[in-house]
Amino acid sequence: MLIDPITVAASAPTPALSFAVVSWDGEGSTRKDVTNGYNLVFKHNQNKNTGERHYMQIQQTVTAVDPITGGNSVQTASVSISASFPTFGWTAAQKDALVKALTDTLNDADVTITKFNSFQS
Repeated sequence: MLIDPITVAASAPTPALSFAVVSWDGEGSTRKDVTNGYNLVFKHNQNKNTGERHYMQIQQTVTAVDPITGGNSVQTASVSISASFPTFGWTAAQKDALVKALTDTLNDADVTITKFNSFQS
């Protein structure tokens, strides 16, 4: 199990986050940063026939004004990453490198998070 709480340094515009465990079932955990309205979810499963899957999701919940009704409404956005590997053929280092290749690509100047969020592909 990861350290509790997980602390993440501030990176503008996101404040510093502190994710404390709210549930854990042996196959993953749910953590909450109460101060800033963020949740962090980890899930893992392993199957002898299909291999392994690792999933991580961050969620942010805010109260926003509904542009139609003018009333307040709780809204949640999420971003996730999933990694799936077959039962053989990849070492731990190769698995790590493949996940890093994805995050490096997203951070590349030719791709960027902004372009990804602007429907570019």
